[in-house]
Amino acid sequence: MKPLSEGPSAMRHSAWFDRRRLSTAADWIAIALVASLPWSTSATGILVVAWLLAALPTLDTADIRRVLRTPAGVLPVALWGLAVAGLLWADVPWAERLDGLSPFHKLLLIPLLMAYFRHSERGRAILLAFLASCTLLLVISWAIYFVPSASPFAIRSAGVPVKDYISQSAMFTICACIVGYVGIDRWRQRQWAATLVLGLLGMAFLVNIPVIAVSRTAFIVAPLLLAVLAFREFGWKGIAFFGGGLILVVASVWPLSSSFQSRVLSFFEEVKSYHIQQGQARSTPAGERLEFWRKSVVFISEAPLIGHGTGSITDQFRRAAGTDLAEKTVGATISANPHNQTFAVAIQLGLAGALLLWGMWLVHFLMFRGPGFLAWGGFVVITQNVLGSLFNSHLFDFTHGWTYVLGVGIASGLLIQQQNPRPNGMS
Repeated sequence: MKPLSEGPSAMRHSAWFDRRRLSTAADWIAIALVASLPWSTSATGILVVAWLLAALPTLDTADIRRVLRTPAGVLPVALWGLAVAGLLWADVPWAERLDGLSPFHKLLLIPLLMAYFRHSERGRAILLAFLASCTLLLVISWAIYFVPSASPFAIRSAGVPVKDYISQSAMFTICACIVGYVGIDRWRQRQWAATLVLGLLGMAFLVNIPVIAVSRTAFIVAPLLLAVLAFREFGWKGIAFFGGGLILVVASVWPLSSSFQSRVLSFFEEVKSYHIQQGQARSTPAGERLEFWRKSVVFISEAPLIGHGTGSITDQFRRAAGTDLAEKTVGATISANPHNQTFAVAIQLGLAGALLLWGMWLVHFLMFRGPGFLAWGGFVVITQNVLGSLFNSHLFDFTHGWTYVLGVGIASGLLIQQQNPRPNGMS
């Protein structure tokens, strides 16, 4: 009698479970996944599930354990675990508790991505797919900005064909910084044609932000990241050169973009109005943020250690809004988003959650402090998320959160592979 392992069913299972074939499928799904980020939330969600189905059978449990023994791998899981525990002390309906937990789920993919991409053979192709996808979006964005009638999309604002201007500006900020790094590298290698093309591409990404995707957050994040790049590559001379270039760009764009002028100048009026009529001013973007932050500090002070529980943000703002919700004042606004990632975590999970969040950011930041393309790419993704999270709850937002998870998970796995190469690829 033949052993069970030699029977027909075992042969069929062996044919299906071809680790290299599944790994190839997972790589191509990952390429499609990062390419979908600037375009579609539904496609990204479907591709995340597809990647998990293809990649999980190929993962070595020893690799996962190794990743989970590192702070970079375990802290995202610890933050998720605390959010699960926070379900128990939240004083809101279970539907709201589970809804509050859902943004934390994506953090579980970070250690899986780290474990998988330390052996992937197509890592750089995945990173290039993101740049190529954003470049296509850039071309379409400029095209429909100048000729809106030519757009095949039902657009809500000129030059923003899909999603929203905040997501588009975040994607373009990341791309401008990465293209700038590669351009400097080509310049040092005296590849003049490539330097010129990359320089023009980086400028097209950068100028798109104040002209089309007019995001106040990007106005802060993009210059800071580019200043870091200038200092990193050229020292203080680079900062001086960058400062002069920034002044030239702003002076050139300012008269051409009324949206840019309006977003910058109206900010000061919105802040002034809020301070004069605190809580009673009409709702404005800047006034809402200031009111949300003021209330968030109060909420956190009421439950400083472990917070009000997972899913409690809307309930806290509902209680603070008072009984007169008919008035359209900023003080009566009920929100599920305090527009600050630290507050979004601390309201629910207290200082314990905030410490885990900042600990995760710190250890991920330290992973990418070295030289090279992968280190710079990871640094850009993390810095953009952390700085943006001062004004938004980016880690909980779909596009921004998945950009962080995929960027950190893939880049860190590839960096580990680069530092510890294995001649035979996957184990």
